[in-house]
Amino acid sequence: MELTLHASRSGIACLIAEDEEEACALAADILGFLPDNNQSSPPVELTADDPTRLNPKLTTLVPDNPNRPYDMVKVIEEIVDDGIFMELFNSYAENIVIGFARLDGKTIGVVANQPKVLAGCLDIDASIKAARFIRTCDAFNIPLVTFEDVPGFLPGVVQEWGGIIRHGAKLLFAYAEATVPKMTLVTRKAYGGAYLAMSCKHLQSDYNIAWPTAELAVMGAEGAVNIIHRREIAAADDDKKEETRQQLVEEYKTKFGDPYVAARNGWLDDVIEPEESRLRLIRALRILSSKREWSPPKKHGNIPL
Repeated sequence: MELTLHASRSGIACLIAEDEEEACALAADILGFLPDNNQSSPPVELTADDPTRLNPKLTTLVPDNPNRPYDMVKVIEEIVDDGIFMELFNSYAENIVIGFARLDGKTIGVVANQPKVLAGCLDIDASIKAARFIRTCDAFNIPLVTFEDVPGFLPGVVQEWGGIIRHGAKLLFAYAEATVPKMTLVTRKAYGGAYLAMSCKHLQSDYNIAWPTAELAVMGAEGAVNIIHRREIAAADDDKKEETRQQLVEEYKTKFGDPYVAARNGWLDDVIEPEESRLRLIRALRILSSKREWSPPKKHGNIPL
């Protein structure tokens, strides 16, 4: 299927159809996830997929090497009901994934970093794409599930001059203002400001969990040690430099990158085994289904447009 300008570059077309019949079918699929109006709850669909089903495949899906990519869509499909995930805008800002799925028969909105594209970094287009989807879900009472593996915001002059700070703030604003249930699963990296932008506890996320492979830190251990301890490494004997550096890297990981440290500090609700991911998210969704959030009377928030 040929990609169009508006599907891959401008970000206007969320799906591509071969003909009118397929376009109508895709539109019907989207409507099947949505409520009748903004005052209603999303439809619940009966499923034979066991809510207590474990996910042993997830144990080996994420590489041991933190610099190796993997496909986050496979993680999502393993967890959601019947492996059905309707991804939207999949040819635009591919470093972030958005779409609809179901958990326990209930509609959810999925936002996820995609490690196989730009290592999952957030950039201008990805921030805008995700922020708009989050606000759509919030408008129609659709709970949000965020799958996080983000090394940071994409660096570079193009991003800086394009206003990455302003556009990235849209993502933080969207999460902070959303009143629907918000759940986050950290699979691997959660670094710096990008960690904050992906539905962290500081943005009033309701349920945040992580796999043992997760690292919540200002930046990766290798880069942090090279900056923080550069004098100590430079002062070491030539034959001891690498040994000293590796020792400092392990110390950094233990003190700052360990997800159990993050859990003790209250940044995570729990550290779980990957195979428990579906089970734990469904449990949380059931508890949060009665969530009601009160806000002071106002016209609207001042989103950083």
